Amino acid sequence: MSRGKLTTDVVLATLFSLVSLPFALLGNGVDLVALVLFGTALAVRRLSPAWSLGIAWAGAVLQMLALRDLQLYDAAVLGVLYSTAAHGGRTVKWLGLASAIVGAFVATGYLGLVKTLFGGSADPAGEVLQVLLLLGILFVGAISVLVLAWTAGLLMRAVRESRETRRREEVATRERELAEYRYAVEQERNRIARDMHDVVAHSLAVVIAQADGARFAAAARPEAAIDALETVSTVARRALGDVRLLLAELRHAEGEAPQPVLDDLGELIAEMRRAGLDVRFTESGVRVPLGAGHQIAVYRIAQEGLTNALRHGDTSSPVEFELAWSPSAVRLVIENVLRADAPTDAVGFRHGIPGMRERAQLSGGGLQVEETAGRRFRLVAEIPASPMTEATA
Repeated sequence: MSRGKLTTDVVLATLFSLVSLPFALLGNGVDLVALVLFGTALAVRRLSPAWSLGIAWAGAVLQMLALRDLQLYDAAVLGVLYSTAAHGGRTVKWLGLASAIVGAFVATGYLGLVKTLFGGSADPAGEVLQVLLLLGILFVGAISVLVLAWTAGLLMRAVRESRETRRREEVATRERELAEYRYAVEQERNRIARDMHDVVAHSLAVVIAQADGARFAAAARPEAAIDALETVSTVARRALGDVRLLLAELRHAEGEAPQPVLDDLGELIAEMRRAGLDVRFTESGVRVPLGAGHQIAVYRIAQEGLTNALRHGDTSSPVEFELAWSPSAVRLVIENVLRADAPTDAVGFRHGIPGMRERAQLSGGGLQVEETAGRRFRLVAEIPASPMTEATA
């Protein structure tokens, strides 16, 4: 309990005691002690509802033992019962209800019998009907007021718990939405990172190959050098445009950049051939419809596989590129011979191969890479024709 709430309860209890003090002064010392007890019970009603209930009972018992009449300070019992239901624990809450019921019986017996007998009634036996009627009225009034105070506290407790539940649900909802947003952002960043790697790595590999060819052909075949430089310029401009589009996606919530499809494979193969790679493309089977995300996956895997062949492969040997269609999937196979000086981790798990594998898995398929006899590198990817989920990466 906060210090502010305790201060408020103490101030209110003090004000209540001051208002009740003139009526207590009309009685005797017992009334003053009872007033102090009830005022104390009000002061600690939220700090410790159990102690508050016990102190209130002590005040009531003292008042009855001294055969004192009802006083204004007895109204403090209502605040105590309210607090047992509103702020008490499970045990104290039900003790409050029990106290309200028992208190109604005790108050009825005290006011209707004890005060009548010790108040000098001339013939109590002759007024049985009046006594019974009085007892009935007293009991109904007492239990109604006492239980009503306890019920009000219970309702306030329910309202407070309902608000707390809604607050927790709102916090949980905000945290879940934040986690989903962060996950979506991370997925988008990973997609853009893969696209950036595919675009830059592919374009730089073509530029390097063409620049090397132009350097060697400049003296003997100037026209070949000019063609190579033209290819370098075209590829570099296209790469610059792609990079600008990817950077624009990083600056905006949603990217609307055009994505490659299967029909763009022809241009990709022609570009790789201009870069000096002998690509031998074959396609078998009947094409089946693929979702946009699956077409992007096929294109990007092919682009990365051919780029690796250009960077690490023996360009004097042909690169076998095959698309095999079946009713349920398309199988992409790229096989080439590695250069003798290619690093041993060229087929290892760098950014390119994990990126291809992730693209295949996101589309519901899979990817395998292996180095076979004769330093031949083989890449096999399978993309389902009936997409499980629409991959957008």
